[in-house]
Amino acid sequence: MADQDVVVTGVSLNTALGNSVSENWTRLMAGESAIALRQPFIELTPGPLAMSGKWPMSLIDIGQRLTYQAWYDAGLVRDSDPLQPLSAADCGVVVGSSRSSLQVLEQMAAHQRVFPGQLVGDWLAALAHSPALSIANIIGATGPLLSPMAACATGTWAIAQAADLIRSGQCHRMIAGAIEAPITPLTIAGFRKMGALAQTGCYPFDVEREGFVLGEGGALMVLESENIAVARGARIYGKVSGIGITNDSHHVSSFDPSYAMGKLAVRRCLERSGLKPEAIDAVHAHGTSTMQNDQMEAALIEDLMAKRNNRPLPVMASKGAIGHTLGASGAVTAVLGLISLWRQEIPPCVGLRQAAFDLDFVYSGRPTALRNLLCFSFGFGGQNAVLALKSSSRK
Repeated sequence: MADQDVVVTGVSLNTALGNSVSENWTRLMAGESAIALRQPFIELTPGPLAMSGKWPMSLIDIGQRLTYQAWYDAGLVRDSDPLQPLSAADCGVVVGSSRSSLQVLEQMAAHQRVFPGQLVGDWLAALAHSPALSIANIIGATGPLLSPMAACATGTWAIAQAADLIRSGQCHRMIAGAIEAPITPLTIAGFRKMGALAQTGCYPFDVEREGFVLGEGGALMVLESENIAVARGARIYGKVSGIGITNDSHHVSSFDPSYAMGKLAVRRCLERSGLKPEAIDAVHAHGTSTMQNDQMEAALIEDLMAKRNNRPLPVMASKGAIGHTLGASGAVTAVLGLISLWRQEIPPCVGLRQAAFDLDFVYSGRPTALRNLLCFSFGFGGQNAVLALKSSSRK
């Protein structure tokens, strides 16, 4: 069977900045940030966090909320019953999380109740694939069920696996993405011990950047083969053109200083998308606000610009507004990228005041003609993932 073109027909987004795609986009374009000084755990000193409320959200709650939004946005529910799917028998699920059920495990270890109606003895709630399974149960999906874990590149990995299942003809429809509930004592204490967390806020690519800020949330998307989507008259946000994924094989947390595998991920993404560097209209960077990540990404973008004869390339970064959702960040970036293509707008690098690199950073949201967009994701252990998205003429 010939490879199927993969399009996105539904999206959902839940971060500390908002509970919907529209709320997130409006506040992001306005340059707002959800990062604030918080102390959710009395045993830990206060620090900047991106939280939706006073208390951390549960992983399952985030996943359920996102599933309803994405499925409804894709037009796959009856108006009379918004939770009843039209048909999900052929649908697969690829939803990952880098922390997965760590929140549940910590609560079980502390002999606390996990969620309402769920006792600490219910260890099934802590299985790594439980979020993906919960999502499959909501929509009645009986296709393949996968739950990848690839550090902060998890969300992009999930989209890649879902797209491959459609291209190969194994499925015609997938729900894919990642969710994260990283506001836990162990996660905060661990990253603080590493010196990775910021003391005051998140300032991607800034001369005074000091580390990342944890954020909760996630994003899902409904992917379909293009012929199926067109046949049912679906709205198409954009197309998944191609993905490049590599691994440094260098260190448990540091990048290979040559950035060779990161550059290879960019090159493979372009090759598999059938795109030349000059066809890329903008980059939505990973932008964690750490010294190493931002320097590495800047080098990759400079390398890409060199192949464009140093033509300007707008660079966006969103973690100064929503925090770092760890494994979910790639999916969050992808959904924001799709909205950029859909609305022909690019959002600002919230938190960036004085750039440490000579790149075309976006300081305020603006209309921009966009055809092809790259989304970067990089994770501990040298996980490199680059996703190419293409705009659609079908609105």
